[in-house]
Amino acid sequence: MRPQICHNEIHATLTEGELARSYATVEALRAHPRLAKFIAWVAQRPPRFHSKTPGARRKR
Repeated sequence: MRPQICHNEIHATLTEGELARSYATVEALRAHPRLAKFIAWVAQRPPRFHSKTPGARRKR
């Protein structure tokens, strides 16, 4: 997987509290609807691919 682009998407999607409470495992992150869609999308990109995080940011 592509660590930085995935890290950026996780933090664009979830708050620190949400990560701690409900998404503390890789399995839980993969089950999140937006992250599952992102994982499928990024898997089709070349290994060195990086871009700005797509989609709307979460509301703070």
